[in-house]
Amino acid sequence: MIPPLKQKDDAHKALVWMEELRCNELPVVHDGHFLGFITEDMIMEANDAEKLIETFDKIGKQCVLGSGSHMYDVIKMAAENEMKMVSVQDHANTYMGVITVQDTINSMAQSIAIQMPGSILVLSIPHIDYSLSQISRLVEENNAKILSSSVKEDDVDSGQLRVTLKINKPDLAQIVATYERFGYKVIGRFQESQIVEKDKEKLDMLFRFLDI
Repeated sequence: MIPPLKQKDDAHKALVWMEELRCNELPVVHDGHFLGFITEDMIMEANDAEKLIETFDKIGKQCVLGSGSHMYDVIKMAAENEMKMVSVQDHANTYMGVITVQDTINSMAQSIAIQMPGSILVLSIPHIDYSLSQISRLVEENNAKILSSSVKEDDVDSGQLRVTLKINKPDLAQIVATYERFGYKVIGRFQESQIVEKDKEKLDMLFRFLDI
């Protein structure tokens, strides 16, 4: 859906395409190989509508993934390179197209874990005590299942992990009590029965980003 620019295209063409596609960066391809991205800011700074694309120093040259990569890899790669899209190539390193972060998020939103009803629970666990099998067992003992989980290092204490769980039950009272009985620290809980639809959508969006 997003066509690549060629080296002999000019800055004016790039700006027109960006406006039509409502994006501020476009891939540049030569002989089937990805060369990097050019951005609206780069063109505006040059202040020359006739300047050829080949004369610009491209950015995001390493923002490339193979066609078999997972959608999570797209988000990670885009974030590492501070880009809004990622180039995709086949096993022969031939350019296949780009996938945008927005398209990836939209795809993730259709996943079963996001669509199924449930609640979100956030635990704070020391690195040394982290065990996903133990965390899952305690949930399953309460006749529930973990639909999705994510783990990240605590922003304040590097010795702690923040574990976010989506569980297929609206009432977390028994599960919270079980975790606390086993010494787990519960730092957040969001139950569907207590959330209006608008807020639920915001929480699901937050969970999607935590799950990346």
